[in-house]
Amino acid sequence: MSSSASRIRVVLEGGPDSDPEELESCTLALRERLLEQEIESVVLERAEEAPEGAKPGGTIALGALVVTAAPFVVRSLVHLLQAWIENRPVRRISIAVGEDSLEVEALSSADQRRLIEEFISRHTPPRTAVEPAPRPGPDTPVPESGTAGQV
Repeated sequence: MSSSASRIRVVLEGGPDSDPEELESCTLALRERLLEQEIESVVLERAEEAPEGAKPGGTIALGALVVTAAPFVVRSLVHLLQAWIENRPVRRISIAVGEDSLEVEALSSADQRRLIEEFISRHTPPRTAVEPAPRPGPDTPVPESGTAGQV
């Protein structure tokens, strides 16, 4: 991981009627989609505790990915996850950068959009480009040319 890259934990939560195979399939599909982006890596997270009889370190956490990406990618990553969840049998996606986390649900509300923008602003560098001046609208008064300062 490069020194400027962020480690982002993404966890998918299925609905009450989803099964583990379906959640695993969604996780792998999301991983493939994320690898198409400007992201250093996307790996399946290892489970901290292995189920009884399993080899230690050999199991993955169901629905969990670890994404390594530059901070400027956080905005597009969160928006991609927000759009991706809408047509999937996933109820919620949790996104964590360090100790800061955000939960994105399939149905977006105004409050959720505000929380998403606040989360993104905490984890992306400030924009350095100069914003273009707003274009005058049809109701904007136009100054008369050549009349100012005449005696």
